[in-house]
Amino acid sequence: MKKPHLMIFLFALLLSLSLAVSAIASLQDNSDGTVTQTRSDGSMLMWLKDANYSKTSGYDADGRMTWVQAQGWINYLNSSGYLGYSDWRLPYALPVNGTSYVITGNNYDGSIDYGYNITSPDSELAYMFYTELGNTGRYDIFGQPQTGYGLSNRGPFAGLLSSYYWSGSEYGSSVWVFNNSSGVQVLDSKSNSRNTWAVRDAGMVVPEPVSSILFISGGTFLYLMRRCKKA
Repeated sequence: MKKPHLMIFLFALLLSLSLAVSAIASLQDNSDGTVTQTRSDGSMLMWLKDANYSKTSGYDADGRMTWVQAQGWINYLNSSGYLGYSDWRLPYALPVNGTSYVITGNNYDGSIDYGYNITSPDSELAYMFYTELGNTGRYDIFGQPQTGYGLSNRGPFAGLLSSYYWSGSEYGSSVWVFNNSSGVQVLDSKSNSRNTWAVRDAGMVVPEPVSSILFISGGTFLYLMRRCKKA
């Protein structure tokens, strides 16, 4: 193989390796009404592909329910073993700092639980909006208004609306909600009507396939580098 061609091949190999590793964080359409999300921390979630299934299934007229009604819908999915699973839930909005909720301070840089630009995997709806789908919030991390904000990318999901969605996480008598229209996470009254999106835990990513790819491709790379030096 001529040296220029060999170098092009090596570059293509490295690019494919990079894509293989970066593909760890992804959304995989399972073609069965679900989408599996593999997140940057290695955790996996399985979402309903239809983010307004409570409406399209006929369970609710418009898919907007109070928090208690939303929990009732989740219980219905589980009691009926929807898609073969009985552990559906509303998305979590757990403390960004890993210990306790913080609702005062800079609410633009994602460092607290109340506000914009939250990219912690523990806030599952915010993580989906910002990190997974790559959408932009109404304000940047410095509190400056941004153009083109909102739910511009819906990924493989159907029925994902630019509206408030319930989480399953309570704070006192309130519940955390996420707004896909502006990218903000706030507290809300349980009596308000919001959209619902079911999700379930799907384990942790198994690293062996990627390790195997790196091992085999790395050996190929070293071999071709020796060939390149001899050429």
